[in-house]
Amino acid sequence: MKYFLGIDVGSSKTHALIVDETGKCVGFGKSGGGNHQGVGYDKLREVLQESFSQAREMSGADKADIVAAGFGVAGCDFPSDREPHLQVIASLGLACPVEVVNDGMNGLLAGATNGIGVNVTAGSSNNCRGRGRNGQEGRIVGNGIRFGEFGGALEIVERGLQMVNYAWIKRIAPTALTKIYMEAVDAKNEMDLMEGLSSGKYHLFSYLTLKVIDAAREGDAAAYDVLQWAGEELGWLAVAVARQIEMENEVVEIIQSGSVFEAGEFITNPMRELVLKHCPKAKLIRLDGPPVVGAVILGMEQVKFDGYAVRDNIVRTAKEIVK
Repeated sequence: MKYFLGIDVGSSKTHALIVDETGKCVGFGKSGGGNHQGVGYDKLREVLQESFSQAREMSGADKADIVAAGFGVAGCDFPSDREPHLQVIASLGLACPVEVVNDGMNGLLAGATNGIGVNVTAGSSNNCRGRGRNGQEGRIVGNGIRFGEFGGALEIVERGLQMVNYAWIKRIAPTALTKIYMEAVDAKNEMDLMEGLSSGKYHLFSYLTLKVIDAAREGDAAAYDVLQWAGEELGWLAVAVARQIEMENEVVEIIQSGSVFEAGEFITNPMRELVLKHCPKAKLIRLDGPPVVGAVILGMEQVKFDGYAVRDNIVRTAKEIVK
């Protein structure tokens, strides 16, 4: 029996999946985040080894049984990142062909027909990657606010803070976000909140996005505006990458992956409206299954194995074991 390995390395978690040639998922392992920009290459090596060891133990497969492997890794952003990542991957002792790409490709390979189209990821931050019919590759920088790329949880929290400030300086009406943000850092009042955030005494974290979503659902106008803005910004990422792969006027599949999309129509409606304005034939699809499936398919591509012929089985069985 032939086996394929895929490992999805994010900034907060790592998933490893071993799949047989029928598409059945037989091994799964997990570990913490492995983005070298935050934790270094030694930690990346550690999470790869830990997750792979767990998956191999569950599957019962030997390293020699694995015929190909794919790695989608957060922080593998530029050509200069490729060789250091391959050196870390070599520590797993695999004798098969391997490929490493940015983790933004995982959702695309897992969710799009034949891996063609655009994937927009909105998790702790945001990313967007694409692949065209003739192999064109599209991307954004993937480093958030500094480069004007918005829509992930961190950016939503920062935009929410702007709304709190606007309410404080009376640019907009009072908002429920003010109380939410003060309670999050235990600030005594708005002045204390602003001073504490300005001085570094207080810090905001991405989990506050859930509170922003709740406030929007309860009718807070400022929170609603934040999510409307985030959806539009995610739409712009999709449009930009669709243009890069020359599919803005074609039927292009745009995969939506990441926890922010759990906000539902608050995010997806403004995103869809903006995308269809610029890419009128686009099909927006919510990723159904774990992104690590895409890493497995990436591995399969290295030995010209048609992963899409068995993808439905990979997704179905992955849902049973990926936790």
